[in-house]
Amino acid sequence: MASGTASLRRWGWVHKWSSIICTVFMLMLCITGLPLIFHHEIDHLLHEEVEAAVVPPGTPPASLDDVVASTLKHESGQVAHFLIWDDDDPNSLMVSIGKTINADPSTNRIVRIDAHTAAYLDAPDVTKRFTYIMLKLHTDMFAGLPGKLFLGFMGILFCVAIISGIFIYAPSMRKLKFGTYRRERRRVVRWLDIHNLTGILLVIWMLVVGFTGVINTWADLVIKVWQFGQLAEMTAQYKDKPLSANPTSIEAAVRTARQAEPDMKPAFVAFPGTIFSSKTHYAVFMRGNMPLTAKLLKPALIDAETGKLTDSRPLPWYVATLLVSQPLHFGDYGGMPLKIIWAVLDIITIVILITGLYLWLRRRKSGVSIERAVAGSAGPAEQPVFTS
Repeated sequence: MASGTASLRRWGWVHKWSSIICTVFMLMLCITGLPLIFHHEIDHLLHEEVEAAVVPPGTPPASLDDVVASTLKHESGQVAHFLIWDDDDPNSLMVSIGKTINADPSTNRIVRIDAHTAAYLDAPDVTKRFTYIMLKLHTDMFAGLPGKLFLGFMGILFCVAIISGIFIYAPSMRKLKFGTYRRERRRVVRWLDIHNLTGILLVIWMLVVGFTGVINTWADLVIKVWQFGQLAEMTAQYKDKPLSANPTSIEAAVRTARQAEPDMKPAFVAFPGTIFSSKTHYAVFMRGNMPLTAKLLKPALIDAETGKLTDSRPLPWYVATLLVSQPLHFGDYGGMPLKIIWAVLDIITIVILITGLYLWLRRRKSGVSIERAVAGSAGPAEQPVFTS
């Protein structure tokens, strides 16, 4: 019995301090993450976009070379980094441009081009949008890689708090039925019951979202590992070649990639000299046609001088894990129904965090430690489990 009580106290200590440290940041992530679940819908509602031309069904797409040429004609002094297909708007293409081919792609501007006529549509400044501000707060708090890694550490503490909460839940609730809500008791007990029940019901979902969030904070590092690993291996024999002066047709490069992967479709093209390619290759990233496989990419390297395929292989497991975790984190797999479910669960998680914070503050005021509470020293009718 003494051993069991000591174990509960240890888990209670872990649960308390991991929660106390991360709760404020988890609240910020939950609040900023809520609108990001519907970021496409919010942008469509708040911001006007130039619509692509209405064309008859079956109209062939414009040449990709014309798409890029139209972009650079309207954006003089810029160079194309990436050509991107947008699932949410199949009638337009996006071209990511920068001042030089070596420019930091995080500062690039996005130009929208009509997919059928190659007409210039617009180049919206997304940095002033509500969803962009929420995204930056959610991913790095406007602090770049250090901010991402810090939030990743907070995510790890959140997962630790959840796991430790599992270990202390059953012993602390042994004298109560599952789902008990003691409405006749004082406020602190009612909040405790809400906290315990919602926490244990959402434990799997919170672990999934918390863990995928941690993985997403490692995105920059994962990409670097891939660049210096698989990409370097795929382009090793070309590493000493200079940047292609007269690259071949991008339309032909994508056509070659389609022929090499007939069951896949292009997601984006990285131009020669960009971070996802070499100085002498177009990297055409292909994706599957199913909801899950559409998130997984397979690069096809096309020689920018000859237009021939030089290599194509699946991305390593660590990149595939990142690609799967990103949409799973925001519920971006099953359309609007799944987004609504994710939003409801996010709101409930906010309730869990707020009730945990309230209970901890109340416990501090009353002077009863969490260790004594978990061990049962606060009385069998009011044994609390705190998230924070």
